[in-house]
Amino acid sequence: MNALKGSRTAKVFAGIALISASAIVIAGCSSTPSSESGGSDKPAADLTLKLGSLLPQTGSLAFLGPPMESGVGLAVQEVNEAAAGVTIDLTAEDEGDTDTKAYETSITKLQGAGVSAIVGAAASGVSKLILDGNVSAGILQISASNTSPDFTTWDDSGLYFRTAPSDLLQGEVLGNLIAEDGAKSLGIIYQNDAYGTGLNDAITTTFEGTGGEVVESVSFNVGDAQFDAQVESIKAQNPDAVAIVSFDQFKTIAPLLVNAGISADKFYMVDGNLSDYGSEIPVSLEGAQGTKAGPALADDFTTRLQDYRTGEGNPEVKDFTYAAEAYDAVILVALASLAAGSTEGADIAAKMQEVSGGSGDGKKCTSFAECAKIINDGGVADYDGYSGDITFDEAGDPQGASIGIYKYGADNMITRTN
Repeated sequence: MNALKGSRTAKVFAGIALISASAIVIAGCSSTPSSESGGSDKPAADLTLKLGSLLPQTGSLAFLGPPMESGVGLAVQEVNEAAAGVTIDLTAEDEGDTDTKAYETSITKLQGAGVSAIVGAAASGVSKLILDGNVSAGILQISASNTSPDFTTWDDSGLYFRTAPSDLLQGEVLGNLIAEDGAKSLGIIYQNDAYGTGLNDAITTTFEGTGGEVVESVSFNVGDAQFDAQVESIKAQNPDAVAIVSFDQFKTIAPLLVNAGISADKFYMVDGNLSDYGSEIPVSLEGAQGTKAGPALADDFTTRLQDYRTGEGNPEVKDFTYAAEAYDAVILVALASLAAGSTEGADIAAKMQEVSGGSGDGKKCTSFAECAKIINDGGVADYDGYSGDITFDEAGDPQGASIGIYKYGADNMITRTN
């Protein structure tokens, strides 16, 4: 599973060879570009792209569902309103988590709907369970929040991409932050899955590389509801700082730590549990810090996101974690489909690096409509999105990424500090 990848071109050809006749039907039908281009107002193609989303409506990552689903929905709306050669037909299904296994039914529904590409899953652990099946079916998979380092070397035939950076980067930033704050000893509570173990390893390596010592590292399983033993183990070592790598289990773990005498200003959190909790947690988180990927979002994007969400009859988004990454994932898939003149998963994948700027000779653009015009006029588009410049490398990873540092105030709400 972790054999090193070859060139992107070789990977795409391998993906084509793997697709059976039935899988090609599942992946969608192709269209060829119109011969009219070069300044014409007529789009270079007229494509209907069947897109699936597999995001957490339930389960331990359900708090990430609203921002990510809204990012996907807004992008689909704006692609379709542009009328620039691609119309997206979206099918949305629930990911759940590795404990509830909602994804098993959902992925069958998505493949049955004939999707060519899937945005998701949110959890690295779920993506690991569905990726090989999607590759065999010729379906492109792009995640807005998978951060496990394992995907960099996954044998995915060129069909897997992500708009979020590897945990190696987030773990390095968090480990250095803890050391820079003066901690010499660290305790870590982490969930025992691809996400948790990856971050635990990255934080440990970085922190100990600064001369600090991880004095205790204890895990729990997704689906666990009791964390007394883990908190007792951490308390017994009395570390200067505690890193908590979890999803919404943090709502239970935080009060236990505080009640054990470990103040929240010693807490260091990650993207999976960094949220505006307000009164949802019955103890003060003031002084706690955490990291998550992505630059500070432009006000126009967050306004459009809220307008879209409330227009669909939903409450406002509570926070925007991975909303930009989800939005950009859809835009990139649509642009790659337009550039390829096709809705085949492998054909789209072959253009993903190009439209993200990987070819090095594209023209910069920051919206689907702007980028689509470049493509329809016969040029090469280089999309820079709300999550950053992106620019996929040969492994389908974004080459550059921003990791923000956040701090909790007395109201248990986060403020970006860098």
